[in-house]
Amino acid sequence: MTGLRMLAGRYVPGLLASVIVAIAAHSLASQYQAPVMLFALLLGMAMNFLSSEGPCKPGIDLAARGVLRLGVALLGTRITLEQIAALGWHPVLLVIASVVVTILLSMLAARAMGFNVLFGLLSGGATAICGASAALALSAALPAHPGKERATLFTVIGVSALSTAAMIVYPVIARAFGLDPIQAGVFLGGTIHDVAQVVGAGYSLSHETGDTATVVKLLRVAMLLPVILAATMITRARGGHESGQRPPLLPWFAVAFFGFAVLSSFGAIPPVLRKAGTDLSTWCLITAIAALGMKIQLKELTTVGIRPVLLMLGQTAFLAAWVLGMLWLAR
Repeated sequence: MTGLRMLAGRYVPGLLASVIVAIAAHSLASQYQAPVMLFALLLGMAMNFLSSEGPCKPGIDLAARGVLRLGVALLGTRITLEQIAALGWHPVLLVIASVVVTILLSMLAARAMGFNVLFGLLSGGATAICGASAALALSAALPAHPGKERATLFTVIGVSALSTAAMIVYPVIARAFGLDPIQAGVFLGGTIHDVAQVVGAGYSLSHETGDTATVVKLLRVAMLLPVILAATMITRARGGHESGQRPPLLPWFAVAFFGFAVLSSFGAIPPVLRKAGTDLSTWCLITAIAALGMKIQLKELTTVGIRPVLLMLGQTAFLAAWVLGMLWLAR
């Protein structure tokens, strides 16, 4: 009992602070129709004094790591094999090719621009898969290196801002190219970074487009597992995990992600529990990004320069052009 009290006293203050920031971010995002992850980051950075030495530091560290991994694991409750099969083979191959090509080119571009190649994997994975959620998941799997947290924070801010812009611009592009509802859904679901913005853009065109865009987006989320596996293999090869030890080939949160996806596919998880898992995943990720924001000082972002911005803009533009081009050729 005494041990539980000591653990509570050590972690509860920081966890509670992270949850409060997450609730405030969710409230603001709902009121202003803006990305909740972006609000969580900004509010977290405003409270960064809490992460200095003091009672909140251990709980904030736990939220930025443990709560993050739980949120990523629960993302698997959104995916079913039935959803993927309903798309047919062409969109599935398009999504797989888009993720692989975008990440590989991002890593090459990062190296050419003088960055750590892992920044290309992190930002490219966030662009190709599911925005802020992918950035957080990949950050958890990648080896420790100087500037990792700042790179993660910058990536989350970048994909959140670009995803919001895409939600407004991409439906206009879909109309301009004369895409039918299914093609428009594949384009929006295959290019916009965050799930919420995909849903908003898709249903702004039609119900059919919104349904297709959502399923395509969830397929991109499913690609998180093999990409995490690749990131973990890099970590093992470098022996550079935060603990100083070689991590398991598949981290527990990746195994749990796959397990939840399989259970959802076979109907083993009742709809009410799937919804609860999805909601809990969202709250865990918001809490984790709030904690990450608390750990970074805003002034550190002013030192990144223009090159990371150009890299992320290039990644986003390439993905949109690639998917649009593949759809055009498939006509």
